[in-house]
Amino acid sequence: MSGALRFVDACREEHFAAMSLIHALGWRTTYQDAVPADYMAREVTDGRWIPFFREDYETGRCHGLLLYRGDTPVACGNYGPARVGASPRQSSLVSFDSRGYEGWGEIISFYTHPDEKGKGYGSLLMEEMLRRLKEDGFPSAYVLVLRENAGARRFYERHGFRWDGTHEDIPFPPDAICVDLRYTRTL
Repeated sequence: MSGALRFVDACREEHFAAMSLIHALGWRTTYQDAVPADYMAREVTDGRWIPFFREDYETGRCHGLLLYRGDTPVACGNYGPARVGASPRQSSLVSFDSRGYEGWGEIISFYTHPDEKGKGYGSLLMEEMLRRLKEDGFPSAYVLVLRENAGARRFYERHGFRWDGTHEDIPFPPDAICVDLRYTRTL
């Protein structure tokens, strides 16, 4: 399917649903060996993130951005100020310790539809999100990436990010801990 590429700011239910689906597909293909299967089956539904994306839009907490090819959403992400404290997106157990990163921007989430990987869409979206963070006045940005996700780590490195030696432990019931490494860069 062909069509012109365009960025769309997430502001309608159809955008939130498209982003949630891409997130769910990304989780299922990327984290299947890291996150407990029962958690994935129970929590990672196609519509899981719709209310969070809607709330982000309504409160201005962060910005959702999609890349469309014609009428097809091919990649999406969220960006904004660095998160501090509890994250209801994962669970009430997750809290981000971003002390020392006040005033930084964050790539909060970033996924390309699994059927669209390897076509350059992720790079286009990443560069646009970084441009917008800089335009919003953030001098630096970070992204958290699963330690075992070597492909994503290489992707972020190609976009100027480097691991700064810090990490976040993300608990998943009943007893799994995923380690997210913090990759940083100046804007």
